[in-house]
Amino acid sequence: MILSALRAEPCYFEDLGIGDTFDSPTRTVTEADVVNFAGLSADYNRLHVDAEFAKDTPYGQRIAHGLLVLAVMSGLVTRMQLNQHLEPSLLGLLDIQCRFPMPTFIGDTLRVRVEVAEKSETSKPDRGVVAFRRQVINQRGEVVVEGVWKLLVKRRPA
Repeated sequence: MILSALRAEPCYFEDLGIGDTFDSPTRTVTEADVVNFAGLSADYNRLHVDAEFAKDTPYGQRIAHGLLVLAVMSGLVTRMQLNQHLEPSLLGLLDIQCRFPMPTFIGDTLRVRVEVAEKSETSKPDRGVVAFRRQVINQRGEVVVEGVWKLLVKRRPA
């Protein structure tokens, strides 16, 4: 799907095609992000907050919390043009499956690639399920998070 084709109209289940791909803006993970997330979540794992400890790990430095990276991904997706058009038809999040193949370091700049992976009808004719494959990609082109988010989406009104 070409985003310009969306114009200012809401995007519905029927408007999304399997293989449609969208990219987010970028965002750099900062020291403040890690410190604030540790405080908010009470996750003070030394791998995230203790530089001396982290030097002796396989990463050689502190890494961002995986759930922080998921939160950043969520925020980046909300800034996408796709989301601006899809938001009025979203009914809910049904499922998240994800994995973390690479660490995210303080100072990494992330972007999100979203692809429509699968669509299925439901027993209710006014909605369908769309599975979006999401990848968080750092400035080195490495995928640091990948997974599938299944969303319940309204169908186009008759």
